Amino acid sequence: MRLKRVGHGGTLDPAATGVLPIALGKATRLLQYMQQDKAYIATLRLGVRTTTDDLEGEVVATEPMSGLTLENVKPLLQLFEGKIQQVPPMYSAIQVNGKRLYELARAGEDVEVPVREVVVYKIDTLAWRPGEFPEIDVAIACGSGTYIRAIARDLGASLNTGGVLASLIRTQSSGFELTDSLTLEELESQLHQQIFQPIPPTAALNHLTAITLLSDQAHRWCLGQRISWNDTPTDSPTGALRVHHENGNFLGIGQLIYSETGLVLAPQMVFATD
Repeated sequence: MRLKRVGHGGTLDPAATGVLPIALGKATRLLQYMQQDKAYIATLRLGVRTTTDDLEGEVVATEPMSGLTLENVKPLLQLFEGKIQQVPPMYSAIQVNGKRLYELARAGEDVEVPVREVVVYKIDTLAWRPGEFPEIDVAIACGSGTYIRAIARDLGASLNTGGVLASLIRTQSSGFELTDSLTLEELESQLHQQIFQPIPPTAALNHLTAITLLSDQAHRWCLGQRISWNDTPTDSPTGALRVHHENGNFLGIGQLIYSETGLVLAPQMVFATD
């Protein structure tokens, strides 16, 4: 399979595993419309601080926490649910002054990492392992841009100790589940056997409201023309819409907007001809 364009639906930390949606060919144009929510299973280790907020970095401090209990930790985990202010790890791909933070960190430059608002929908405790450096397994559902490493670090800080991310598995991304994913080995095998079948692009857009056009409407819309829409304002969905031909073919992404003549369906991205 030879393609000129390949994209992905969100980076994974080098030590992390799990779901990474890959868009092939013209489907890369749809990445901006995919769901941004993600879910993880993470192991957080307490009593340790590193330069990268995970076990990949240099250990800068340790403090045995043998007396720490799950009852001490669970109430503090709840503080990380909802909309929270988060300082991303210094070793991250966020850009400051045109450079990636990890590039600045490796160069030894001291920069102020910008605080960002992120959303964490839910944190569930899965397991607790006491000891000198106790570990807690959690399931986290969150929005785009949330760093689980930062949650580990900040949880440790709230306990007046250190915290690092010991392991991370992304179980859901952009509407795709880990159970429906292919490993790299499985993908290689399917490609070798020539049985690989990409998931239809519309599978990533089920969260968008669908609109169906008649044949003549579809033809004009695919030419970039706006289509008059008769729905009342209260019944009209807002934001990006999946646009389909009456025969079921996916045509692209549109949006209902107001014009001088009334409500119209305007093309945002034409994916296919009618």
